[in-house]
Amino acid sequence: MKIYRLFTIVAAVFAVTACSDKQSEKPQGTIGKQEINVTDGRFTPEVMWALGKKGEHAVSPDGKQLAYTVTYYEMDANRGNTDIYLMPTTGGEAQRLTITPENEYNIVWMDDNTLAYAQGGSIYKMDIKSKKTAKWQDIGDGFEGFKVAPDHSGIVYVKASQIERPDHLKQLYEGLDKTTGRINEDLMYRHWDGWVDDLPHIYYAPIVNGQLDISRSVDILNGEPYECPMRPMGGIEQFDISPDGGLIAYTCRKKTGRDYALSTNSDIFLYDVASGTTANLTPDIMGYDQNPVFSHDGKSLAWESMARDGYESDKSRLMVIDISSRHRTDLTAELDYPVSGIAWSSDDSQLFATVLYRGMQEIFAFNPETLVYRQVSHGYHDINFFSLNGETLYAHQVSMQYPAEVYIYNTSDSLADGEKLTAINDDVLSQVRMGKVEEHWIKTHDGKDMLTWLIYPYDYDSTKVYPALLFCEGGPQSMVSQFWSTRWNFEVMSGAGYFIIAPNRRGCPGFGSEWCEEISGDYGGLCMKDYVTAADYFANTVNQIDKERLGACGASFGGFSIYWLAGHNENHRFKAFLAHNGMFNFEQQYLETEESWFTNWDLGGPYWDKSNAKAQRSYSFSPHHFVDKWNTPLCVVHSEFDFRIVASQGMAAYNAAKLRGLEARYLYFPDECHWVLKPQNSLLWHRNFIDWFDKYLK
Repeated sequence: MKIYRLFTIVAAVFAVTACSDKQSEKPQGTIGKQEINVTDGRFTPEVMWALGKKGEHAVSPDGKQLAYTVTYYEMDANRGNTDIYLMPTTGGEAQRLTITPENEYNIVWMDDNTLAYAQGGSIYKMDIKSKKTAKWQDIGDGFEGFKVAPDHSGIVYVKASQIERPDHLKQLYEGLDKTTGRINEDLMYRHWDGWVDDLPHIYYAPIVNGQLDISRSVDILNGEPYECPMRPMGGIEQFDISPDGGLIAYTCRKKTGRDYALSTNSDIFLYDVASGTTANLTPDIMGYDQNPVFSHDGKSLAWESMARDGYESDKSRLMVIDISSRHRTDLTAELDYPVSGIAWSSDDSQLFATVLYRGMQEIFAFNPETLVYRQVSHGYHDINFFSLNGETLYAHQVSMQYPAEVYIYNTSDSLADGEKLTAINDDVLSQVRMGKVEEHWIKTHDGKDMLTWLIYPYDYDSTKVYPALLFCEGGPQSMVSQFWSTRWNFEVMSGAGYFIIAPNRRGCPGFGSEWCEEISGDYGGLCMKDYVTAADYFANTVNQIDKERLGACGASFGGFSIYWLAGHNENHRFKAFLAHNGMFNFEQQYLETEESWFTNWDLGGPYWDKSNAKAQRSYSFSPHHFVDKWNTPLCVVHSEFDFRIVASQGMAAYNAAKLRGLEARYLYFPDECHWVLKPQNSLLWHRNFIDWFDKYLK
């Protein structure tokens, strides 16, 4: 028997009314917190999108106040609105500092009473006591964020400028102001979800008597045709300013076109403000070097570093360099797990970073002298990032059962749970029943231990049986951690009445380099056996799972996994599939994706290299070779602005299913990328997801 269709009874699931901030007091176009009444305890996509989404946070210099951003969404407007909130670090009620139809971001404390932040193309300052706001500086179009020098001598800001056509092409466009045609003569003309039409650079501008003098801005890259920050994910974390304001460390991959498309070799550069000279600190490290952080004494620099060129999922190491001697130390030589998000303790005796560790993302502490490390936090959670003020760590923490809140840890903690500080969504979450999450370590077919999460249906009753979904992770080198997302949300699936089986199959980081690297060149091998092992294990050992009602879903590499499983669905183990933005034809993928280094590393090289055994084995795994064995209903989802795995892959898979005479559905988004981000598109995605599996598994 099917559960209700979400989209037919949305009004019965919850009611939304204005909260304590009266709409009449807000400028037109602002969006605030909604008051949600959940009638049956079910966590639905609609409830999920009514939650506030916490963004960045910053603690005042005296450690007494926490400023943070929250985005609330309005489904009718199909957009979100980000504002700044303030609360005491000792706990208590939060107050909303900004009420505008614009989005505020990049919050920086100038002193204990002054907060700087970005809005549009400008930087503003707010007096916290009076709430008076004034524009500090207008940067203009292309402004993306800023950092203030610790001594307040200047700022470094990001601004993107349009890339001009070369002269020999300009003449072809003369008089054609309405043409939409694009002429490209090199690679990397599009990246991730956008066309490469502009180039971000970092600029230094001095602060004189408290005023920012933008007229004296200096392009730190000196007009070079390179990116800083690096597209598409990089932000202000990719540069830092020394305590005395005299040096700027920044991340850059000084390559363009074909060279850029084939390489991950970025470096850390050191720019001297006084002389205008630049030095490369990592010319001999061939992989990603990024996100530099100066020590408080200005003598050392830490950053995240990968060793190998072309391998975007190499172990991210914590490196430290003595700026004077240029002596480097790898603080993670004995730790086989990747790090990110570095911070120095106030006395520079320790460094703190998040570590992908056995299914969770935790804070670790590292001693740069003894090279000893220890785990600070511990629990069923992910700490995505944190800030450090004195001896206190303020962590942006999530789990499968709750969205982001700020939790507090102490620098001396060992395996601590953390203390919850903010309460952004407590009023809503107190009304829902989340599905229980269990950690299981099961044996793979070759006898290795694999962490698999089992999430229970929200209305679990041990006397009943339920359908189950196998979740196939993307990446392919990404961990099935305690993440919270509006894209793939296990509690929404639980709220729809499903068990979820989520294995950390071969290729997932956080379980050692060997486990992570066993997937490259072996897409149809061990990792696929891991999925089948996990599905069979829980179907056969959990009596409340109905093995005759088992489905599978996944995105990106997970989408490929679905297409692969569809061609290897022995004994009709799975009764329904859903693939989101997955790879269907590897030969297409090699030539269509924009980051060629990825396919070169993971597939082994181009398909036309017949002498390359690794590559030829990889292409033999391509799902399009096994369409003749497809025998199961398939839903395909794909988006036009996904330039990692282009929309033709999804269309081809859907067409193949229909031509095979299978029941199939195709959900296409002309305005989304590798993810589905717009609120109404996301609701359609989730309603389609539940409707599809309800149709075949209930």
